[in-house]
Amino acid sequence: MPIKKLRIGIVCPYGWDTPGGVQNHVRDLAEYLISKGHFVSVLAPVIDESKVPDYVTSAGKPISIPYNGAVARVLFGPIAFARVRQWISSNEFDLLHLHEPAIPSISLLACWAADGPMVGTFHAAAKRQKAIFAIGPILEPVIEKLTARIAVSEAARLTLTEHLDTDAIVVPNGIYADHYRDGEVVQKWSGNTIGFIGRFEEPRKGLPVLLAALPIIARFAPDVRVLIAGPGDSEEFRKSIDIQLKDRFEFLGRISDKEKADLLTSIAVYVAPNTGGESFGIILAEALAGGAAVVASDIPAFDSLLGHGEYGALFPSENPQELAKVVIDLLRNEEKRKNLAKRGKEYAQRFDWDVVAEEIYSIYEMSMVGSTGVRLASENRGWQRFLGREGKDE
Repeated sequence: MPIKKLRIGIVCPYGWDTPGGVQNHVRDLAEYLISKGHFVSVLAPVIDESKVPDYVTSAGKPISIPYNGAVARVLFGPIAFARVRQWISSNEFDLLHLHEPAIPSISLLACWAADGPMVGTFHAAAKRQKAIFAIGPILEPVIEKLTARIAVSEAARLTLTEHLDTDAIVVPNGIYADHYRDGEVVQKWSGNTIGFIGRFEEPRKGLPVLLAALPIIARFAPDVRVLIAGPGDSEEFRKSIDIQLKDRFEFLGRISDKEKADLLTSIAVYVAPNTGGESFGIILAEALAGGAAVVASDIPAFDSLLGHGEYGALFPSENPQELAKVVIDLLRNEEKRKNLAKRGKEYAQRFDWDVVAEEIYSIYEMSMVGSTGVRLASENRGWQRFLGREGKDE
């Protein structure tokens, strides 16, 4: 990381204390930049302010809206706008980094409120969302204010070009690759084991696809077991599992970062049967770094991340029979499985924060050329008209 130290403001649109890929990305980026000597302040919606790190400023409590096949906890409106302006005015930022500034969120509000160097990162990969993009007419001038645009994947970049007719530089999400590389084998998790990490009750995560594939897999691998980590009601989910298969499933609940690294190092195969709505797939990068042979649905983001099958095996999305074939092939062919895992582990270094943060910092430097830093915009009439509050106090 270059020697020049910056004052960086990062805006996270989603509830900080709700698990999510964007929140994890913002947290890791902020802590990496702080470790390199930069001043970083993160503005985010927060439910419990007593449980956030010192570098996070609360913009207020989020509300829940449906978005991209899930529920997004965001914050929007005149009170939030006032808090965004106050945060900007109380810091002398060299640059703002706004995540998901194209949805109604505090990132969009910050883009309205500020002038100067602003980088936007776009995470979503989704079909056109009428509800979210109904405010399209006010988005275009806001997006034009961004000095630079980042997309976390080619799928996210294509979503951006489709919705807003603009382009972005692709910089992937980051992981601490060495952390997963140094995972330890846990014997109770090793053998013919299949791993799955995520919110298993969320339909788009695809666990029912794996559930449907398991009877076929078990015929050819009689000792196969499925280890599931992540939040959700395991007892309720067990009701949907065939009684003859229940003993093959173990629900681990929420696990620590250390346990995640050990799990990914121990299992034979990591399966990501997601059905859509993914823009990157950070768990795939982590699984690759941990040395697991990865099997994933061929949705665009996963296909791209896995090099079209070079670094992980792909199967047609929502096809349990094809998933079963791929998993059986890897479980029965140890050499093939180990070679796939080896290629993936080497490739995972591409996503290490030492690489990703350097790319992001280079974009920061380009964004600040000829600029004197972030300041509050002198006019916010478009915003006031949108809220029907022109001429009123905030």
